[in-house]
Amino acid sequence: MRNFREYDVWKGGISFTASVYIFTRELPDEEKFGIISQLRRASTSIPSNIAEGCSRHSENDFARFIEIALGSAFEVETLLVICKEVGYITRDQLDEQVSQLHGIQRGLNSLYGKLKGR
Repeated sequence: MRNFREYDVWKGGISFTASVYIFTRELPDEEKFGIISQLRRASTSIPSNIAEGCSRHSENDFARFIEIALGSAFEVETLLVICKEVGYITRDQLDEQVSQLHGIQRGLNSLYGKLKGR
């Protein structure tokens, strides 16, 4: 069985999720059950799916959980863009969050490629 704690992309996902929790404290209270909740759940899904995938015995099963984590990363990016478009965050705030997220997306793509033998 794999140790998810050893994957840099998992560590990055944990760090990113923590930053999302801090970042979303500044969003309007009216978004508590909307964008705030969705951002937190989707960001939490990234490292959670990496960890769950590590419990799988086959490379294909693990790869599937990496795909799900990548989908969550794309969801988070979309939600951040929406936050910018409705005026909740600035371009600089968006760029800062998305830059960190793109590193995670690259890490997930790389891991997926290794699992699939590419």
